[in-house]
This record gives sequence, structure tokens and C-alpha cells, in this order.
Amino acid sequence: MPLNNADLCYLPAHRLAADIAARRLSPVDVVDAFLARIAAHDPKLHAYIDVWADDARLAAEAADKAIRAGHAVGPLHGVPIALKDLIDIEGRVTTGGSAVWRERRSPATATLVRRFFAQGMIVLGKTHTVEFAMGGWGTNQHMGTPWNPWDPAVHRTSGGSSSGTGVAVASGMAPWGVGTDTGGSVRLPASWCGLTGLKTTIGRISASGILPLAPSIDTPGPMARSVEDAALLYSVMHGPDPLDPRTLAAPPAADPFAALRRGARGLRLARIPAAEREGCAAEVLAAYDAALDALARQGAEIVDLALPCRFADATEMTGRIIGSEAYHLLGDLVDNPALPIDEAVRPRIRSGRGISARDYLAALAERDALKRRFLAALDGIDALLTPTTQTAAIRVDAVDQTTTPAHFTRVANLLELCALAVPDGFTAGTGLPLSLQIICRPYDEATALRIGWAYQQATDWHERRPPGLDG
Repeated sequence: MPLNNADLCYLPAHRLAADIAARRLSPVDVVDAFLARIAAHDPKLHAYIDVWADDARLAAEAADKAIRAGHAVGPLHGVPIALKDLIDIEGRVTTGGSAVWRERRSPATATLVRRFFAQGMIVLGKTHTVEFAMGGWGTNQHMGTPWNPWDPAVHRTSGGSSSGTGVAVASGMAPWGVGTDTGGSVRLPASWCGLTGLKTTIGRISASGILPLAPSIDTPGPMARSVEDAALLYSVMHGPDPLDPRTLAAPPAADPFAALRRGARGLRLARIPAAEREGCAAEVLAAYDAALDALARQGAEIVDLALPCRFADATEMTGRIIGSEAYHLLGDLVDNPALPIDEAVRPRIRSGRGISARDYLAALAERDALKRRFLAALDGIDALLTPTTQTAAIRVDAVDQTTTPAHFTRVANLLELCALAVPDGFTAGTGLPLSLQIICRPYDEATALRIGWAYQQATDWHERRPPGLDG
């Protein structure tokens, strides 16, 4: 039976790739379906800042001809993708979510995009971001705030800063996409939009050609509707790049598929201390506890862990580092009152103005010491499991812009760990997604993906669709 538009657009990306490669689907039909869905739903959802419909159709036609001629360049030839509007493509506008940069033309193409092009992938367009990627709620005063698709009646937070990518993938307007994560900006939208999002370790994926916020902790990562799709996109994105020296110092990446399906049996997974449950909504904790039970039933051992710091302390320390580095890069813009800078973003970046070089270097030294203590605490433990966010998505008009939702996420950025967010339930009354975070040691993305895959074999939360978007 032929797929309708919604069913095609909600096919897993790995299934789309296999069907295109086997010529059961044409890249032309696939791209047309996504563009039709964008035209139908993006006027409300506001995920995209720019849609490259004509170019995407031309690329789809070329991919179709190449595949039919036996000249596919890779297993993802003809598969569409959405890119966060921090990622440069030479000659295209990349605004970084800022009205100040509406006309900024990218000087070169980001390394990860060149890797997508080498695979024959097709960029549908650029997705919205919080201005300069500086914020976790997903709002943007001047460029527009995406609408979380899980509540068609109420404008709720989609999570930031990769807000547009989260909304595009959750609503079936892209099969998968790329975000960046400095304090949780892949995992927060993954949490509130019901997605899988992988925060990678520094140096695992090249950041060359991506507008920086805090270069010492900025990391790109895949956002998808399942762990299998996230692992597939990650396998294309990672690798050494001479344009990003940190990738040359990183240890070789394990093939994520070599261990993906090994299950959770024999793994030791730590729960958060009881004191860290304070501040979490009851439904968040219920879903979290149920996720631990599901993994335990698969043979994982759930253990207690004494953490060397509170999550709140790690959040504050990360904020000092982000503020310092962001102000170094963007201080001239935010200090100019004549420029149209988001009123919520300006003070976040200006917070770095009062941090001295001595205080910044002290924060880095404190981070290094804490990293050693944290890794020692993780000795013999495969992952630390936390809720990704303390609540489900909230109303946009209820956001306190002086706060951050990144309570559980920033520790992974601070300590250069990797982490995966996966859906682990929904709220009873509003049907909003809830999320589990899987934190692993540096450069151990394969284990995080393995745990996430095992969890998704036991649950179907990741297969659910937002309501009212079947057309």
C-alpha cells in the first residue's frame, strides 16, 4: 500500500535510506513529501528560518538519476536533513539566530556539511536557534520562537538552543537534523520535543564552520527520532579534521553499530542521589524510575553513586565559562545598545563582562580537578542516568528568562562527557514528552547509544507522533 505523506515523513531515517538505495522510494518523492509537509505546518510551527525548496528538488533529481544509474555515492544518498542556523554553507546566509546577522554570508562550508554532501545527502534548509545559541528555553525575540508540536493549542517551549531542529524533526518536517550543544542545546529540545539527541565529546565531531559560543565546550550532535537513526547520523559526522585540531587529539571512535544491539545485560548504571530529585516534577520522576526499572529488567544493575558535586554547582560553573567565552566573542555586539539583540540574551552574554581573566582561569582549573573526581566516582560504572529536564515543556509566556532549564545537562559539557537524551514517557494530562539522560565517560558515545537502543527496544515512547499533524 502506498505511504501517505505523513507516514513517509515519519519513516525512520535508516528505513528511508534503505528504501531509497533499493529504489523502493525515489529521492524526488521523498523531498517533495517533506517540502509539502513544511509548507503545510511550518507557518505555525516556525521551525525553519529558510527552506531551500528549489535546490533540494534539484539535488533530489540528481540523486535519483545517480542511484538509477548505479552511481550512488553512499548509503545515505538522497536522504534529506535539516541544519541548525549556526552551520555555515559557503555563500548562504547563516544568521546564528541574530537579526544583526540577517545578511551574513558564510565564508566556507562546515566540515560536517561537506561530509553530508559527500554522502549525497540533501539539505532541506536552516532551522531556528536561540540568538547566538545562548539559551535553553528556545525563545527568540526578533527571529521568532518555534512552537512545540506536542501541544497544538498552547505555545510551549521547544528547548534551546537547537529549537528549530527539535521542532522540525518532531513534527515530521525532517527525518533528522543537526544541533549544537554548549550546555544542553541538543538534549533540551530532544527532551521537550520527544526526540533522541546525542551530545558528543569535545573533538569527536569537527566544529569547523560552526558559529562558536563557548569554543572550549561547543559540540555538534545528531537529533533524530530513534537511537538507531542518531547512531547512523553520528557515524557520518565524527572523525578527524585538520581544520579542528581537537579532533586530531581525540581517540579513534568506536563503530557505534558494533555494540549497539548488545543490550543492557551486565552494565552497571547509576541513579541520581535522592537529594537531586528535589525540584523535579512528580511525572518526571515517575518516568525516570520506570526507565530504571525497564533497564533493570533487561539485566542492567542499578547502583547508587556519590557525586563529587551538586548538579546546581556544575550548572553555575558552566555558566561562568560560557559567559566568559561568549563575551569575548560577542561583547562588542551586546554592548552596543543600538543593535537589535534579544533582551533575554544580551544580559546572559554580558554576564561575562565582570569575570576577570583570573576568575576564568580559576574556573578552568576547578573544572579539571572536578573532572578527575567525577571520573573516579564513575569507576566501575558504565553510565549515570538522570532526567534530562526537571519538567515537561512549559508555556512560553511563563518562561523566566533569568533561569535555565539546563540543570541536569550542563555537567556533561563542563566535564567533557558525552550524553544521550531519549524519550521515557509523557505527562498524563497534556501528553507532553518526558526524557531520560544517559551520561557516559568522554568519547564513549558507543556505550550511551547502546544503552539508549536497549531502552528503546523495551519501550515505544520514541515511536509516538505529535497530535494533529497527520496532513
